[in-house]
Amino acid sequence: MSFTPPHDTPVYVISVAAELAGMHAQTLRQYDRLGLVTPSRTQGGGRRYSPRDIALLREIQRLSQEEGISLAGIQRIMQLEHQVEALQDKVGELTERLAALQAGTRIFAAGPDGQIVELRPGERPLRAARSTALVSWQPQR
Repeated sequence: MSFTPPHDTPVYVISVAAELAGMHAQTLRQYDRLGLVTPSRTQGGGRRYSPRDIALLREIQRLSQEEGISLAGIQRIMQLEHQVEALQDKVGELTERLAALQAGTRIFAAGPDGQIVELRPGERPLRAARSTALVSWQPQR
């Protein structure tokens, strides 16, 4: 049985990470300097890569080699992807807050008999049957 670390656990030293990603260790150092991949550090300063870091290194390599995108372009793509993720998280959070507020929303109105009635959002109170009474109005002189 083989051991598979959790996706974010930094377990691989740079030489193993380079081999798993299919690139040279110096390339990993360059990507670290550019901020494309930021591995965890040991107390002594050694780099430790997680499986997520390895997947990111492979994606950087694919964008660079197969798509012909420059490192600056890859850096911008990654910034935009992080921004999209943050915005999606914010939308999810706001959606949850809105649902909670709507669930707790109470609307009151005067019912047909003058009593206060509770309504759901968008609902209108029932109206009494239309009166046939006639009211005469004359302005005061």
